Amino acid sequence: MGTSTTVTGPGNDPADGYVHGYSGREARRLGDQADALADLLHDGTSHPPGSRVLEVGCGVGAQTVHLLARSPGAHLTAVDVSSASLDQARARVAASRPGARVRWRRGDLHDLPFPDDAFDHLFVCFVLEHLPDPRAALAGLRRVLRPGGTVTVIEGDHGSAFFHPDSAHARAVIAHLVALQAAAGGDALVGRRLAPLLSGAGYERVEVGPRTVYADGSRPALARAFTRDTFTAMVEAVRDEAVAAGLATPADWDRGIADLNRTAAPDGTFHYTFFKGTAVNPGP
Repeated sequence: MGTSTTVTGPGNDPADGYVHGYSGREARRLGDQADALADLLHDGTSHPPGSRVLEVGCGVGAQTVHLLARSPGAHLTAVDVSSASLDQARARVAASRPGARVRWRRGDLHDLPFPDDAFDHLFVCFVLEHLPDPRAALAGLRRVLRPGGTVTVIEGDHGSAFFHPDSAHARAVIAHLVALQAAAGGDALVGRRLAPLLSGAGYERVEVGPRTVYADGSRPALARAFTRDTFTAMVEAVRDEAVAAGLATPADWDRGIADLNRTAAPDGTFHYTFFKGTAVNPGP
């Protein structure tokens, strides 16, 4: 949701399709999101020492640091289309995991600068939601994954957000973000499609399961880190685009954001579901 990545279609500018923008505030939000959800999203993901792992669309390195923590002996390569994001990723890894070795490469996921069968494992997190044809992207990634190699994919689904106190204004601003992402060629509801996308891309032994975030007054740290500083901050960031597109008046938008923030209060609740899938590349 949101993403840690910057990826494009062939010939597009790196900013195309990424509705959340590339501000310093967004980079901080991505880092906060990755840290708050590390145990939830990375549980069960580790790669053996010596294995060749490619993080596709590493963005500012928000997920990279957690991949390194859980697979310290793996040979990690991180690729992104944005040089600026790669610079931030290098700095983030150097600060949080000094001495960690990562091979950084600039490249588009539709035309990766690696030979066939170059990797044992692929990690793709919050990338598909920004692509016009995620099935084709997943199919294309099979070229650099050896036969029998595995792919791990994580995506959110904004349709899974529900909360208390309920609010039509809050539901509306979420729907406006979904609409803006669709207009940019993406799909903020892609999580629910993960299993058929992987199967349709030619992978086998596809397994997808939900990773649910739930915060209430008994989890104030999570309510702050996820409900307010991750999810609501992500929606709030597209205010200008939504108003300019005529999706909401400034007053209605601000009411929706206020109501979302209200769900992070001690008597509020917030629920969101991510989907995590794994699959095997059967080869040609």
